[in-house]
Amino acid sequence: MNVEAELREEFDRWERKESAVLKVLPYPLLAVSVVFTLLQPLWDAPVHFPAVLGFSTVLTAWVAWFHTAHPEWHDHDRLMGLYYAGLMAITACLVLLTPWFGFFAFIGYVHAFQYLKGRWRYVGVAVTSAVSAISYVGGADSMTAEQWWQWPAVSAVTTVIATAAFYADVMSDRRNHRQKRALIELHRANTELETALAENAALHVRLLVQAREAGVLDERQRMAREIHDTLAQGLAGILTQLQAAEQADEPAVSRRHVTNAMTLARESLTEARRTVHAVGPSALASARLPDALGDVARRWSEVNRVEAVLTTTGDARPMHTDVEVALLRTAQEALANVAKHARAGRVAVTLSYMEDLVTLDVLDDGVGFRPDAQRSGSADGGFGLAGMRQRVHRLAGRLDVESEPGGGTAITVTLPAIPAGGGV
Repeated sequence: MNVEAELREEFDRWERKESAVLKVLPYPLLAVSVVFTLLQPLWDAPVHFPAVLGFSTVLTAWVAWFHTAHPEWHDHDRLMGLYYAGLMAITACLVLLTPWFGFFAFIGYVHAFQYLKGRWRYVGVAVTSAVSAISYVGGADSMTAEQWWQWPAVSAVTTVIATAAFYADVMSDRRNHRQKRALIELHRANTELETALAENAALHVRLLVQAREAGVLDERQRMAREIHDTLAQGLAGILTQLQAAEQADEPAVSRRHVTNAMTLARESLTEARRTVHAVGPSALASARLPDALGDVARRWSEVNRVEAVLTTTGDARPMHTDVEVALLRTAQEALANVAKHARAGRVAVTLSYMEDLVTLDVLDDGVGFRPDAQRSGSADGGFGLAGMRQRVHRLAGRLDVESEPGGGTAITVTLPAIPAGGGV
């Protein structure tokens, strides 16, 4: 149990005890007053017993009816004001008959606090002090003409003392109520906090699930891109070389195409293994990006018998691995598209290093196409341009395609120049 719950339990326990005591308190006070009154003849003090017993019976019934039997009336101000007036009137009659009922008169302070509101509470204190003062001076029979002033004097002193004590009780009660309200508000806040924490925990679980699903999807897309950039391109190149070997008239030309196909098969197998183990391209394993791109352009040119020239501008420096892989794969895909579709005679590849950006341009003089035309899925699933865009957008980059029928094609990739070791 937390501190807030312990404090609320302590307040509730204290209020239950106080309520139980205040509920029965009038009856023992009345019993004590009656017992001492009945014993009064032993001290040679005459008492009018029928009047005392009659008023005591009426007083008991009055208290039992309003105070005990009908607790639902306790919040009715006028009704409880009537009860208090009757209580003090009957008590005053009994105190005038015998001063021993000064014991019971104390209940006037308690019920003034319980049932009166605002300034009427202090009126009740003054009335109770005046009634009690009769017993303090020895009863009505002891007040002679020479001693009459004692009663108002004692009443005034008692009223001042009782008012001060009563005011302290009122302030204490208000403080207790404020503390109780504060505990209720604290409990409400704790409940809302617990609910919020539970909701946050559920949200956290959902976010973990979504993150796991996003990771799975991202990994699938990565595998799809890598398979397209390695196996699909390699198999397409192998098929092209084998078809060329089959159609060649000279044995030397046929052997050259077969040798190219075998080389492509070995390279594709190596790249496939590196893809499975999530390792970067072999071309970047032991070479800088400009050298790797130059090697890719040279081998592509040898296989496809199309001139491909690499130009590097700016301060060539190591980039983040993801940036270099994206540029290399984009160049490979662009060259593969030239080989399959462009029927080009020359390709220019330009790698440009700038202060905050790095760009790759692949320009061919082939047949071109309409970039805005609806394109049906190709044999490779149409993953070429889509795969390039995914790679580039994942790194907050940009891919632009410019082409027109008969006017060649230009592909430009722009990526942030994230240095090696920097965050992506």
